[in-house]
Amino acid sequence: QVQLVESGGGLVQAGGSLRLACAASGRIFKSYAMGWFRQAPGKEREFVAAISWSGDSTYYVDSVKGRFTISRDNAKNTVYLYMNSLKPEDTAVYYCNYDRTRRSWGRAPMPVDSYDYWGQGTQVTVSS
Repeated sequence: QVQLVESGGGLVQAGGSLRLACAASGRIFKSYAMGWFRQAPGKEREFVAAISWSGDSTYYVDSVKGRFTISRDNAKNTVYLYMNSLKPEDTAVYYCNYDRTRRSWGRAPMPVDSYDYWGQGTQVTVSS
């Protein structure tokens, strides 16, 4: 049974920072790369960032590269997303998930349509 619990979202001004966290079930966390996704109002869910099981490989979409940092703590079964220089267009519900198709390995995007389970997500709102 997959369990994913996201937290850390909130309201922040443009240019500000937030740290998101995702606690995952141990069975999943110990076996897979992990990723962050987001869904903005009226838009499709999109992949944002990925990290390998060991943490030595990461991948970001161009829109967040240089501003967001993904990391993981395997002892805590938790993956993080540090978001700096936030922009209004970063406003979205953020979700985490695992590399279900094993196509990413922390070095490539994770296909959004490959999941049948999502956590509740955490809302990030960036005001201008």
